[in-house]
Amino acid sequence: MENIQRDEKQYAIMTQTPIPGLIAKLAVPTTISMLVSSIYNLADTFFVSQLSTSASGAVGIVFSLMTIIQAVGFTLGMGAGSLLARRLGMKDKKAANMYAATSFYTSLALGIIIMVFGQIFTEQLMRLLGATDTILSYAVDYGNYILWAAPVMCSSFVMNNILRSEGKASFAMIGLCIGGILNIILDPIFIFTLDMKTAGAAAATLISQCVSFILLLSMFIFKKSNLSLSPKNVTFKPKTYFKIVSTGLPSLSRQGLASIATVMLNVSAKPYGDAAIAAMSIVAKVSMLVLCVCLGIGQGFMPVAGYNYGAKRFDRVRKAYRFTLISDTVVMTTLGVICFILAPQILKVFRAEDASVIEIGTAAMRAQCYAMPLMATTVCTNTTLQSLGKSARATLLSCCRQGIFFIPLILILPRIFGLPGIEYTQAASDALTFLVSLPLAILFLKELKKEELQYSKKSEA
Repeated sequence: MENIQRDEKQYAIMTQTPIPGLIAKLAVPTTISMLVSSIYNLADTFFVSQLSTSASGAVGIVFSLMTIIQAVGFTLGMGAGSLLARRLGMKDKKAANMYAATSFYTSLALGIIIMVFGQIFTEQLMRLLGATDTILSYAVDYGNYILWAAPVMCSSFVMNNILRSEGKASFAMIGLCIGGILNIILDPIFIFTLDMKTAGAAAATLISQCVSFILLLSMFIFKKSNLSLSPKNVTFKPKTYFKIVSTGLPSLSRQGLASIATVMLNVSAKPYGDAAIAAMSIVAKVSMLVLCVCLGIGQGFMPVAGYNYGAKRFDRVRKAYRFTLISDTVVMTTLGVICFILAPQILKVFRAEDASVIEIGTAAMRAQCYAMPLMATTVCTNTTLQSLGKSARATLLSCCRQGIFFIPLILILPRIFGLPGIEYTQAASDALTFLVSLPLAILFLKELKKEELQYSKKSEA
């Protein structure tokens, strides 16, 4: 009886609370979670950068490995999250539990596979990811610990998305933020006090990820979540896995291509030396920090869209989309202006001793700032399509930014313009992706209106 009351209360919150307040309530903890995760990745870059330019470059090399691990977790987590949010909107808790448990144990298994194979081929993997001879030893030291963390990282991403998708974003925030803060505290201790250098940063990440995993899992064990991760809820039906993966395919495309894009960026920067690799790595981390705010608002919107779409509250889906789009655009424009003005100072925080890193990084960051306001439309449209199960279009849009446009541009622009071609590739790709997102957004709004009219006619009949 108590569980039924809790479910009904959560359903009422998700389908009746005024849109601005509801999205803010979910977006604030989600944004904080993403910012803290991004900040502790940035902290690794900051502390390791104090060692040398080559060590700083190693963080950029291993970042693409972390993106692969994230791709697994996000694919299963976002796929299951989208499905279970709609099922909860339909009041089908049994199916929601099935998606939650199946995605969790699958992510744990895939994380173990990544860990085992990665440990066997660590050095070859680091070279494949773009490590130079001077960066290689640092990258291997850093990568070894990150690989040990793969199982808990994958499954933590899944649990985080499950909690957010059922409207419990604050619980997801607690698990991620405590782990992230711990990582920032441990970084200088392990790197400098214990003299572990780059391996120390990775060891701090491993420990913090384990703590986050335990905290997130405790939310399910102590029933803070309305959903269950009990093994009895797991299904082995291929149809269920297809639904989860196909719904999460935009995340797989986005994260997987981000990893490939990072590798190609490192390889393209390699002829210009460790300073270029380090500079592009720093810019990527700072840009990701800014993008996290946009993504946090978008992912706070996703469960609102999924719940209300499942509950046939199409008017609320439309209002939520417009509110999110306006909020993201204002935020990204403001942050873009700030980063453009302060670009040199931001780079100096990481490598004040290396003028080349500052020069290259400033040009790349300012180029990225031009495209930041445009990214709001892309992110908002992409999260909407994914949350409503329109996977094909969401996947197409996900593939654009660091795949369909980025890969050809990173192969062509540096050949024509040299180093500036590398610096401007991501911004050019973001602008082209924005042009694709516009017609998809218009089409979505038209289809939603049509679906709303059809439902109204059925209800009246």
